[in-house]
Amino acid sequence: MSELSQKIGQLIRKIRMEKKISQESLALQCGIDRSYLGRIERGEVNLSVEKLYEIANTLEVHVRDLLPE
Repeated sequence: MSELSQKIGQLIRKIRMEKKISQESLALQCGIDRSYLGRIERGEVNLSVEKLYEIANTLEVHVRDLLPE
């Protein structure tokens, strides 16, 4: 996938781990499969804007915190 997808995935993983939330728990709260969240974090999928906002809301961060500079 693209470098952007990889950077977004890395930011999601970083924030998730800082908040001590398991991949399984975040996936469940977002209504997605854990393996799909893993693919998001590895930058293997193009994430929809809607799903990006859902992940940000679940992590209790602003969506801009999940976007690289």
